[in-house]
Amino acid sequence: MTQKTVLIAGASRGLGLECARQYAITGWKVIAGVRSPAKAVGLLRVKGVEVVPLDVCSASSIAGVAWHADEEPLSLLLVNAGVNGPETAGFLAPGDEDFDTVMHTNVLGPMRLIQAFGDSIAAARGTIAVLSSRMGSIGDTNSPSSLVYRTSKAAVNMVVKCAAMEYGPKGATVVALHPGWVRTDMGGASAPLEPYDSVTGLRKVISELTPENNGAFLDYCGTVVPW
Repeated sequence: MTQKTVLIAGASRGLGLECARQYAITGWKVIAGVRSPAKAVGLLRVKGVEVVPLDVCSASSIAGVAWHADEEPLSLLLVNAGVNGPETAGFLAPGDEDFDTVMHTNVLGPMRLIQAFGDSIAAARGTIAVLSSRMGSIGDTNSPSSLVYRTSKAAVNMVVKCAAMEYGPKGATVVALHPGWVRTDMGGASAPLEPYDSVTGLRKVISELTPENNGAFLDYCGTVVPW
Protein backbone atom coordinates (compact mmCIF):
# COMPACT_ATOMS: atom_id res chain seq x y z
CA MET A 1 0.00 0.00 0.00
CA THR A 2 1.41 3.40 -1.02
CA GLN A 3 2.07 5.75 1.88
CA LYS A 4 -0.06 8.88 1.78
CA THR A 5 1.43 12.33 2.31
CA VAL A 6 -0.13 15.36 4.00
CA LEU A 7 1.22 18.91 4.10
CA ILE A 8 -0.02 20.79 7.15
CA ALA A 9 0.35 24.56 7.12
CA GLY A 10 0.49 25.91 10.66
CA ALA A 11 1.57 22.82 12.57
CA SER A 12 3.66 24.12 15.46
CA ARG A 13 0.94 23.97 18.13
CA GLY A 14 -2.72 23.45 18.84
CA LEU A 15 -4.81 21.76 16.17
CA GLY A 16 -1.99 21.73 13.63
CA LEU A 17 0.33 19.91 16.01
CA GLU A 18 -2.39 17.41 16.91
CA CYS A 19 -3.13 16.81 13.23
CA ALA A 20 0.56 16.11 12.63
CA ARG A 21 0.66 13.66 15.54
CA GLN A 22 -2.44 11.76 14.52
CA TYR A 23 -1.60 11.49 10.84
CA ALA A 24 1.95 10.37 11.64
CA ILE A 25 0.75 7.74 14.12
CA THR A 26 -1.62 6.31 11.51
CA GLY A 27 1.19 5.86 8.99
CA TRP A 28 1.00 8.99 6.86
CA LYS A 29 4.09 10.90 5.83
CA VAL A 30 3.64 14.33 7.39
CA ILE A 31 5.22 17.51 6.08
CA ALA A 32 4.69 20.08 8.82
CA GLY A 33 5.01 23.71 7.81
CA VAL A 34 5.92 26.14 10.60
CA ARG A 35 7.36 29.64 10.74
CA SER A 36 10.21 28.69 13.10
CA PRO A 37 11.23 25.02 12.80
CA ALA A 38 13.82 25.29 15.57
CA LYS A 39 11.09 26.26 18.03
CA ALA A 40 8.70 23.48 17.01
CA VAL A 41 9.83 21.24 19.85
CA GLY A 42 6.61 19.22 19.97
CA LEU A 43 6.83 18.38 16.27
CA LEU A 44 10.48 17.42 16.39
CA ARG A 45 9.58 14.66 18.84
CA VAL A 46 7.04 13.05 16.51
CA LYS A 47 8.36 10.20 14.40
CA GLY A 48 7.44 10.42 10.73
CA VAL A 49 7.15 14.21 10.62
CA GLU A 50 9.31 16.35 8.34
CA VAL A 51 9.39 19.92 9.63
CA VAL A 52 9.83 22.63 7.00
CA PRO A 53 9.89 26.44 7.21
CA LEU A 54 6.62 27.92 6.01
CA ASP A 55 5.23 31.40 6.56
CA VAL A 56 1.84 31.64 4.88
CA CYS A 57 2.18 35.43 4.76
CA SER A 58 5.21 35.10 2.46
CA ALA A 59 4.82 34.21 -1.21
CA SER A 60 8.48 33.21 -1.41
CA SER A 61 8.14 30.93 1.62
CA ILE A 62 5.17 29.16 0.02
CA ALA A 63 7.13 28.80 -3.20
CA GLY A 64 9.94 27.30 -1.14
CA VAL A 65 7.81 24.32 -0.10
CA ALA A 66 5.98 23.93 -3.41
CA TRP A 67 8.71 21.61 -4.70
CA HIS A 68 7.11 18.87 -2.60
CA ALA A 69 4.36 18.75 -5.21
CA ASP A 70 7.00 17.83 -7.81
CA GLU A 71 8.83 15.32 -5.63
CA GLU A 72 5.78 13.34 -4.54
CA PRO A 73 2.01 13.73 -4.84
CA LEU A 74 0.14 15.08 -1.84
CA SER A 75 -2.99 13.24 -0.80
CA LEU A 76 -3.99 16.10 1.48
CA LEU A 77 -3.25 19.80 1.92
CA LEU A 78 -4.45 20.87 5.35
CA VAL A 79 -4.46 24.65 5.83
CA ASN A 80 -4.53 25.36 9.55
CA ALA A 81 -2.48 28.55 9.89
CA GLY A 82 -4.56 31.37 11.30
CA VAL A 83 -4.70 34.24 13.78
CA ASN A 84 -7.48 35.72 15.91
CA GLY A 85 -6.73 39.39 15.58
CA PRO A 86 -8.22 41.88 18.05
CA GLU A 87 -11.04 40.52 20.20
CA THR A 88 -13.76 43.16 20.09
CA ALA A 89 -17.10 42.99 21.87
CA GLY A 90 -19.02 45.02 19.30
CA PHE A 91 -18.76 46.45 15.80
CA LEU A 92 -15.30 47.99 15.83
CA ALA A 93 -13.14 48.37 12.73
CA PRO A 94 -9.53 47.26 13.29
CA GLY A 95 -6.42 49.32 12.72
CA ASP A 96 -4.52 48.91 9.47
CA GLU A 97 -1.86 46.62 10.93
CA ASP A 98 -4.33 44.29 12.63
CA PHE A 99 -6.47 44.09 9.50
CA ASP A 100 -3.49 43.35 7.27
CA THR A 101 -2.14 40.66 9.60
CA VAL A 102 -5.44 38.82 9.91
CA MET A 103 -6.40 39.01 6.25
CA HIS A 104 -2.94 38.08 4.98
CA THR A 105 -2.76 35.08 7.31
CA ASN A 106 -6.35 33.84 7.17
CA VAL A 107 -7.24 34.66 3.55
CA LEU A 108 -4.30 35.46 1.27
CA GLY A 109 -2.20 32.63 2.72
CA PRO A 110 -4.78 29.94 1.91
CA MET A 111 -5.27 31.45 -1.55
CA ARG A 112 -1.57 31.15 -2.33
CA LEU A 113 -1.22 27.67 -0.82
CA ILE A 114 -4.15 26.33 -2.80
CA GLN A 115 -2.81 27.86 -6.01
CA ALA A 116 0.65 26.38 -5.35
CA PHE A 117 -0.59 22.83 -4.72
CA GLY A 118 -4.02 22.69 -6.35
CA ASP A 119 -3.08 21.13 -9.67
CA SER A 120 -0.82 18.53 -8.06
CA ILE A 121 -3.49 17.51 -5.55
CA ALA A 122 -6.12 17.38 -8.28
CA ALA A 123 -3.89 15.11 -10.37
CA ALA A 124 -3.58 12.80 -7.36
CA ARG A 125 -7.35 13.03 -6.73
CA GLY A 126 -6.55 14.34 -3.27
CA THR A 127 -8.15 16.74 -0.81
CA ILE A 128 -7.66 20.37 0.14
CA ALA A 129 -9.08 21.08 3.61
CA VAL A 130 -9.08 24.62 5.01
CA LEU A 131 -9.80 25.07 8.70
CA SER A 132 -12.41 27.79 8.83
CA SER A 133 -14.79 28.58 11.69
CA ARG A 134 -18.49 28.74 12.38
CA MET A 135 -17.75 32.36 13.26
CA GLY A 136 -17.39 32.90 9.51
CA SER A 137 -20.90 31.64 8.83
CA ILE A 138 -23.10 34.55 7.76
CA GLY A 139 -26.23 32.45 8.31
CA ASP A 140 -25.22 31.58 11.87
CA THR A 141 -23.90 34.98 12.96
CA ASN A 142 -25.51 36.14 16.20
CA SER A 143 -22.96 38.69 17.43
CA PRO A 144 -20.78 41.49 15.99
CA SER A 145 -17.86 40.45 18.25
CA SER A 146 -14.38 39.69 16.83
CA LEU A 147 -15.35 41.52 13.66
CA VAL A 148 -12.14 41.15 11.66
CA TYR A 149 -11.77 37.43 12.52
CA ARG A 150 -15.36 36.73 11.45
CA THR A 151 -14.79 38.69 8.26
CA SER A 152 -11.60 36.77 7.45
CA LYS A 153 -13.30 33.40 7.92
CA ALA A 154 -16.26 34.41 5.76
CA ALA A 155 -13.72 35.48 3.13
CA VAL A 156 -11.75 32.22 3.28
CA ASN A 157 -15.02 30.32 2.86
CA MET A 158 -15.38 32.09 -0.48
CA VAL A 159 -11.80 31.12 -1.31
CA VAL A 160 -12.75 27.48 -0.68
CA LYS A 161 -15.88 27.73 -2.81
CA CYS A 162 -13.99 29.26 -5.72
CA ALA A 163 -11.14 26.75 -5.37
CA ALA A 164 -13.68 23.93 -5.47
CA MET A 165 -14.94 25.25 -8.80
CA GLU A 166 -11.39 25.49 -10.15
CA TYR A 167 -9.87 22.24 -8.91
CA GLY A 168 -12.93 20.05 -8.35
CA PRO A 169 -13.44 19.32 -12.06
CA LYS A 170 -9.74 18.41 -12.27
CA GLY A 171 -10.04 15.77 -9.53
CA ALA A 172 -9.57 17.49 -6.13
CA THR A 173 -12.08 17.74 -3.32
CA VAL A 174 -11.93 21.15 -1.61
CA VAL A 175 -13.73 21.81 1.68
CA ALA A 176 -13.91 24.26 4.58
CA LEU A 177 -13.97 22.66 8.02
CA HIS A 178 -15.13 24.00 11.38
CA PRO A 179 -13.09 22.23 14.10
CA GLY A 180 -15.40 23.19 16.95
CA TRP A 181 -14.53 25.41 19.89
CA VAL A 182 -11.26 23.80 20.94
CA ARG A 183 -9.13 24.21 24.06
CA THR A 184 -6.00 25.67 22.45
CA ASP A 185 -4.06 28.93 22.78
CA MET A 186 -6.47 30.40 20.25
CA GLY A 187 -9.66 28.83 21.61
CA GLY A 188 -8.89 29.53 25.26
CA ALA A 189 -9.11 27.49 28.45
CA SER A 190 -12.92 27.63 28.63
CA ALA A 191 -13.43 25.85 25.30
CA PRO A 192 -15.29 22.54 25.76
CA LEU A 193 -13.45 20.44 23.17
CA GLU A 194 -10.03 18.81 23.46
CA PRO A 195 -7.70 18.99 20.43
CA TYR A 196 -7.54 15.18 20.27
CA ASP A 197 -11.32 14.88 19.91
CA SER A 198 -11.58 17.67 17.35
CA VAL A 199 -8.80 16.25 15.18
CA THR A 200 -10.12 12.71 15.46
CA GLY A 201 -13.42 14.01 14.12
CA LEU A 202 -11.80 16.10 11.40
CA ARG A 203 -9.74 13.16 10.18
CA LYS A 204 -12.84 10.99 9.99
CA VAL A 205 -14.71 13.65 8.02
CA ILE A 206 -11.77 14.08 5.62
CA SER A 207 -11.43 10.33 5.11
CA GLU A 208 -15.09 10.01 4.16
CA LEU A 209 -15.24 12.91 1.69
CA THR A 210 -16.46 12.18 -1.82
CA PRO A 211 -16.52 14.39 -4.93
CA GLU A 212 -20.12 15.27 -4.00
CA ASN A 213 -18.72 17.13 -0.96
CA ASN A 214 -16.65 19.44 -3.13
CA GLY A 215 -17.10 23.02 -1.95
CA ALA A 216 -18.83 22.03 1.30
CA PHE A 217 -18.58 23.71 4.72
CA LEU A 218 -18.65 20.98 7.37
CA ASP A 219 -17.95 20.73 11.09
CA TYR A 220 -15.79 18.12 12.80
CA CYS A 221 -18.78 15.77 13.06
CA GLY A 222 -19.55 16.02 9.34
CA THR A 223 -22.59 18.27 9.81
CA VAL A 224 -23.15 20.93 7.15
CA VAL A 225 -22.53 24.49 8.42
CA PRO A 226 -24.58 27.24 6.73
CA TRP A 227 -22.64 29.77 4.70
